[in-house]
Amino acid sequence: MSATAPPDELQGAALARGYFGIDVPFMRHIGLTPVSLAPGLARTRLPLRPELANSRGHGHGGAMMSALDFTLSAAARSHDPLGLGVITIEMSTHFLASATTDLLIEARILRGGARTVFCEGDVTDAAGNMVCTARAVFKLVALG
Repeated sequence: MSATAPPDELQGAALARGYFGIDVPFMRHIGLTPVSLAPGLARTRLPLRPELANSRGHGHGGAMMSALDFTLSAAARSHDPLGLGVITIEMSTHFLASATTDLLIEARILRGGARTVFCEGDVTDAAGNMVCTARAVFKLVALG
């Protein structure tokens, strides 16, 4: 299946293959779950387990940044999730509130080019409150 397949078919095939078409052992380790993938948009869910807590019992910033990096990168390659990988060039994260529930991560493309993609994303808690936000730049690379 290639990028010439219909978008719904391509995204469905990528969702069926683990982490939007690629294997990411660390995401499996932290419990990140793929939710949806569409052109320019990716959503994941991160259950807040005790292993992902900081010293105060809130969600650890590093776990949230890892989930954001993956979800942002999934959005960046969403137009060809089975044929492209990415390399993170830069990412900035702003923490707005403590995480005390399971989290939803949503990422979208701001601007995409042939080799470089700019994305932004948010982490919200179960009540819909924004916990953190991020922007990132990715280099697209062919898989295989």
